[in-house]
Amino acid sequence: MRKIGLIGGMSWVSTASYYERINSEVQKRLGGFASAHMLIESVNYGDYARLQSDDDWDAAAGLMTRSAKRLEQSGATAILICSNAMHKIYDQVQPEVGIPILHIADCVGEKMVADGIASATLIGTRNVMTEGFYRKRLVGKGITLSPPDEERVMEIDRIIYEELMFNQAKRDSERTMKTYITNIAKMEIEAVVLGCTELDLIVDTKANILPIYDSTEIHADAAVDWILSEA
Repeated sequence: MRKIGLIGGMSWVSTASYYERINSEVQKRLGGFASAHMLIESVNYGDYARLQSDDDWDAAAGLMTRSAKRLEQSGATAILICSNAMHKIYDQVQPEVGIPILHIADCVGEKMVADGIASATLIGTRNVMTEGFYRKRLVGKGITLSPPDEERVMEIDRIIYEELMFNQAKRDSERTMKTYITNIAKMEIEAVVLGCTELDLIVDTKANILPIYDSTEIHADAAVDWILSEA
């Protein structure tokens, strides 16, 4: 079994989901008492939040690079950044380590292509929904993305940062997301991408009128594939 490294804490809520998913899948595949050989570098997201507010992404990349190097030095053979939004600095961090960082959008895109999905709506934090660093990865795999809806962008971003990152799954927000997905389904869209690692707290990924591609689940499963593949 190969050792995987996770950069977590962004938020701690979703990092717990990664830990549970990876270990449950390893046990399912190997049986018995098996669990994953895993390292977690859990950061203080407050440090990153301040840098985001100041739009100082270079400093954020410096922090994350140090985390990635610590995981590499501790024996990790690959790394996951357990956040969609923080992949904004992926291209600055990956060259600084000698092991692969599995890009969450690439994992999602590859799964969608394998399933024959050609069009989707991406929902997540504001920067994921509106900036190119994430969207271009999916478009580059031949997936057409609907343009971001400004009203949805504002409300989903608020729900994530004011509720989900504090582990609050509110009924009103569940209803809001259900309404959004129902409306998206009227647009001749084939699927919805949950481009936020906490959105599965309020979106039932198995009971919607459209296929839901949960980035947390897909990213964690890619980690399991890495762990159990031959070196």
